[in-house]
Amino acid sequence: MQDRLVSLLIFSIVLSGLIDIGYSKRTFDVLNYRAVGDGEADDSEAFVNAWKALCGADEVGDAPTLVIPKGKTFLLQPIEFEGPCRPKRVHIQVLGNVVAPKTVDAWKECPSSNTWLQFTNVANLILDGSGTINGQGSPWWSNSIANQYISFINVNEKSCERPRALQFNRCDNLRLSGLTHVNSPKAHIGINHCINVDVSHLTIIAPAESPNTDGIDISNSINVNIHDSFIGTGDDCIAINSGSSNINITNIACGPGHGISVGSLGKNGAHETVENVYVRDCSFNGTQNGARIKTWQGGSGYAKNIVFEKITLVAAKNPIIIDQFYCDAKAKISCDNHMTSAVTVSEVRYFAFEGTSGSEEAITLNCNQIHGCQNIVMEEIHITSAVPSKKIYASCSHAKGTCNDSTVPVSCLDK
Repeated sequence: MQDRLVSLLIFSIVLSGLIDIGYSKRTFDVLNYRAVGDGEADDSEAFVNAWKALCGADEVGDAPTLVIPKGKTFLLQPIEFEGPCRPKRVHIQVLGNVVAPKTVDAWKECPSSNTWLQFTNVANLILDGSGTINGQGSPWWSNSIANQYISFINVNEKSCERPRALQFNRCDNLRLSGLTHVNSPKAHIGINHCINVDVSHLTIIAPAESPNTDGIDISNSINVNIHDSFIGTGDDCIAINSGSSNINITNIACGPGHGISVGSLGKNGAHETVENVYVRDCSFNGTQNGARIKTWQGGSGYAKNIVFEKITLVAAKNPIIIDQFYCDAKAKISCDNHMTSAVTVSEVRYFAFEGTSGSEEAITLNCNQIHGCQNIVMEEIHITSAVPSKKIYASCSHAKGTCNDSTVPVSCLDK
């Protein structure tokens, strides 16, 4: 396991310096493609045309750059930016504001793949700048909150699922940095089937009560480095889903939200896997969870080689939680907690946790009675109650491993 951690650290250092950005003199300003930028006119066609020019540019010199200028607000309907592109590398610089339609009725159609803005098969994409991407999700949340079991809304007499704001599919060597992402109807950023990704210096914000507004969702991706960012939303700050490995997360301030989660895995009996995850120097402020691993009963696969290290807690509920009986009541799925199969959880290390718990149950290891959780290691776990007069405790079942130097005794782990 130590060798894997060293490999992850080397990967994060290399990836952070992998892309030497040379800003091109070949720029494609969306205003030159008849974008208006007043926040009212539909600028979708201008963006599509600017993208076609960028993606089809000749391969000469530095990466061509699509510029979204400062001081303008661009209203966009759902768009898919497709590759592959002719240049080996393409750059999108967001200096202004990009906004979704203000109301559900203003969406002209259901978004493709339930996504507002989508990049597919674009290798070596750089998306950066000081601008804002605003999903204007409030009207979508209102419907979902009114009926927790429905995430569909009628758009022009069609039933549309709430869209995520920004999705990257099969975009290898992707770099995202600098932007502010706010108020997505659902998840803010999705990274799917990507290899070698660096995400840094982002601000992702949505109200604590906004449903399913994950900050960053990772799935089926390898070598992902997320660092130096603030994420405060209504769901997971970062979710690491099936098919993901070599995930390095450092210096993330999370809260509000549901913490940094591995999973959920194994829903509807699926075989799903996550491995080689390293979370370090992160903080959880007022979150519903801290370091979380969640799996459904009846699934198969594994979550293994996972480290949470140097974690700061400020009134975070459930600072440490493994739940092999996860069930989302809002999903209207029967939760059978007597199934024998489960996604196995093993080789998980928690080291140097400091701060306060917002719940009396500070540590939860709720593991399957057949497979259990194996090789769980806790060291230097210094957690106290956020309310000085209250005591905190650990709940532990069917977990094996060791616990040393912890202010919270964990009965099923050896000392």
